[in-house]
Amino acid sequence: MKEDVRPVARTEIAPGYLEWSPIVLGAFAAAALSSLFLGFGVTIGLGISSTAPTWRDASAALAILSGLYLILQAVLSFGFGGYLAGRVRSATGARAAVVEETERADGVHGLGAWALAVVMGAILAALIGSATVSRTSPTRSGAQATAAEPLLSYELDRLFRAGRRNPTVDLSAERAEAGRILLTTSSHSGLSSDDRTYLIQLVGALTGLSQADAERRADNAIASAKTAIERSRRSTVILAFSVATAMLLGAVSAWAAACAGGRHRDGAPLPDWMARSDALGRRRAF
Repeated sequence: MKEDVRPVARTEIAPGYLEWSPIVLGAFAAAALSSLFLGFGVTIGLGISSTAPTWRDASAALAILSGLYLILQAVLSFGFGGYLAGRVRSATGARAAVVEETERADGVHGLGAWALAVVMGAILAALIGSATVSRTSPTRSGAQATAAEPLLSYELDRLFRAGRRNPTVDLSAERAEAGRILLTTSSHSGLSSDDRTYLIQLVGALTGLSQADAERRADNAIASAKTAIERSRRSTVILAFSVATAMLLGAVSAWAAACAGGRHRDGAPLPDWMARSDALGRRRAF
């Protein structure tokens, strides 16, 4: 006797079944929308920023607004990707699972889309960063390279500025040493008196200034370096906190939007906020 095998319908897929197609679609959609929002943000930032080195990280309000924009675009982008992941996922029949299990499966797909988008973004950022570093890497030797050069380059320029100097003289080693000394201004103990005295002597020997002028220039460079390091540290903290918050809220948004997309797919009652938005859209259409 031939056994009657009935194929499993699309609407009877187990709720724990993981489909990669909706996850990949949601991740790419989230990444694309996030790139669009970031492109607008970069355009606005270039319009209000300045190339002057004294402008560096001058406004805490600008850093906070940039962080808020980063959080907002992450919530919208990951929410859109999560909604697509839940909406496109195969429906689960009412006999196969209860509503809570269905929503949990939809949320997992939204969370998977969020995770995949984050990983893709991190890989892309790492590739761009490595390419940028390889192109802009200095040709100086490792002993003369210093981490202070990108941050305190303007302060070092002013520190060793001289009216007359042989153009063939290389000050790379002196700049690196002075940069390492200036970096200690942001430490808990601050710049030591020995380092200050040595910096004054170095400035006087390389620029030909008098003792008083060299001391005045060194003190100005020390104060400017301390301010620049504090501003850079503050902006970095704000940016790091904003990125972490954006990732966390993006995961929550992707989960909630995927659940809403699953309800929309199954014809179940939508959440209140989504029902109002849907009704408003229909009203405008007519």
